[in-house]
Amino acid sequence: MRSANSRTEADAFTIVIVTTDERVGPEATTHLAAGHDVSMLETWDELTASIHKHPPDAILLDLDTVGERNEDAIAALAELRALDPDLVLVGLTRSNSHSLRLKAVAASVDEYFVAPIDFAEVRNVLDRALQKRALRIEWRQRDGEHAERESFCDLIGASEPMRRVYDAIRRVASSSSTVLIRGESGTGKELVAKAIVALGPRAKKPFVSLNCAALPDNLIETELFGHEKGAFTDARTARAGHIELAHTGTLLLDEIATLGLSLQSKFLRVLEDRVVTRIGGHSAKKIDFRLIAATNEDLEELVRAGRFREDLYYRINVVPIVLPALRDRPGDVPLLVDHFLRSYCAANNVPPKRLEPEVIQILEEDSWPGNVRELQNLVQRLVLMVDGPLIKVHHLPQRLLYNSAASQESILIPEGGVDFDEEIAKIEVAYLSAALRRSEGSKIGAARLLRVDKQKLHYLCRKYQIGRD
Repeated sequence: MRSANSRTEADAFTIVIVTTDERVGPEATTHLAAGHDVSMLETWDELTASIHKHPPDAILLDLDTVGERNEDAIAALAELRALDPDLVLVGLTRSNSHSLRLKAVAASVDEYFVAPIDFAEVRNVLDRALQKRALRIEWRQRDGEHAERESFCDLIGASEPMRRVYDAIRRVASSSSTVLIRGESGTGKELVAKAIVALGPRAKKPFVSLNCAALPDNLIETELFGHEKGAFTDARTARAGHIELAHTGTLLLDEIATLGLSLQSKFLRVLEDRVVTRIGGHSAKKIDFRLIAATNEDLEELVRAGRFREDLYYRINVVPIVLPALRDRPGDVPLLVDHFLRSYCAANNVPPKRLEPEVIQILEEDSWPGNVRELQNLVQRLVLMVDGPLIKVHHLPQRLLYNSAASQESILIPEGGVDFDEEIAKIEVAYLSAALRRSEGSKIGAARLLRVDKQKLHYLCRKYQIGRD
């Protein structure tokens, strides 16, 4: 939508006035019709029918003509606001009830006028509200387009390494090839898997995920292959495994490197034959599934060490996608922080928060050993624990402050500034005192430790009245 300032007569705002008061129509039309498309309606039913056909930009609702009680009018306002949060909503009434005004404001009315109504004033107020509405919608559209350029499915980031990941996802999504997602813990491997599925032909088919590191081998085998009734002591009923549940869809095996060699061998047979036999079962079932595997381990090293089967490695390493660590994604930290701030403020009904520029600098400098997951957890904690709209340097955990050059600068030079000569004097006194203690009071020895000549050391000692002559 264009802003209000760019509208032509053909693009005039649509204003609907709902009232049974015959005196309102002529005066409202006189002041509002110039430059706007004004419609006069008398009943709530007429209004709802009109809204569904041609949603207006603004509604002026005569509260005295809706229902028989004030509560009916307030309910009508709330219903209109729920239909369109961007709607400019104006309440008109002949009642001086303070309670009615408060309830109307609570129902998110934009403006409220009590008779006798000056429609010249209404026109001015309405024009400002409509312009703000148009700018708000335009800003939101631009913001959405901007966010779209900085994200892909549920992945956030505009750095070149992430753009390469997005390109790889697009290329493999439409195929059924096995994909191996590699990256450090917390980089978002499951999000990549979900993006591949969402863009592919199996999007509406089952998506079954199993973290191989979460369970011991004997339980993972049951989870993968399922079991028949009586296969073991607790097998009171038959149950399909994850491979079987993924039929026609996608199976994600996260941390596949943690599978034991015996399970690797059994799973390799499933990949080769595309059939699965439940534990305790005798018949094999043909299964159609796409495999996506993920790991943060060095599989090549595991193969050399004999801890991962070489034939399984080649079977799963068909299309590798390497997710970069957060420290290798220049410019993405602010985008992620902004996304998490919006998400967690909204989810927790917390007023919007923002970060001091120094905080952003500190976050960008960090190596983020826990990657995106660590950053996400930090932002969630800050949203919940920091009072007020501004997150400052001292709100950050000590680990970040110790590792940050920006935080060291803020510690050296606080907001109020410093007396430079006084700070330098403190440093000189500290060095002189330490050198004299180390040399047991010998100024010659202290001068040697500080690598200054004797005359300068004597001068500094006299200046600060330190040491004996």
